[in-house]
Amino acid sequence: MHIRALHPSDYALLSPVLDDWWGGRPVGGLLPRLFFEHFGSTSCVLEEDGAIKGFLVGFVSQSLPTIAYIHLVGVSPDKRKQGYGGLLYERFFDLAAVHGCSEVHCITTPVNAGSIAFHTQLGFEIVDTGDAVDGIPVKLDYAGPGQHRVLFRKQL
Repeated sequence: MHIRALHPSDYALLSPVLDDWWGGRPVGGLLPRLFFEHFGSTSCVLEEDGAIKGFLVGFVSQSLPTIAYIHLVGVSPDKRKQGYGGLLYERFFDLAAVHGCSEVHCITTPVNAGSIAFHTQLGFEIVDTGDAVDGIPVKLDYAGPGQHRVLFRKQL
């Protein structure tokens, strides 16, 4: 197993499998080529036997340079529950710290209990925005009308 920086050429390898990795949900549009071209130094892929088995795309905020943001993370379905996601997050925390960040932010959907549990286990706290869906704090309409999101933050 090897973790390395994301390369522009990885777009051709990852874009065809994204929807499959999300069980057929259309998520490919969340990761256009520009992320591979402009955020490679703060993003990474996990390879095993020469094949990409996981990735994390993140960046340092230009508006708030002490904050890093994780945009999208994926692990091949055949490699889940093996610690790969945690390894990718730990690599990103290290990269963010090198870039002078003291905090990492990310989001998930309020119905994704697995993601919420994963993030809290990694030490993220849920940001209390004053609004909630089914008792879970959310930022209403964060990703568009009716697209509420759970906001996370972690101090480095």
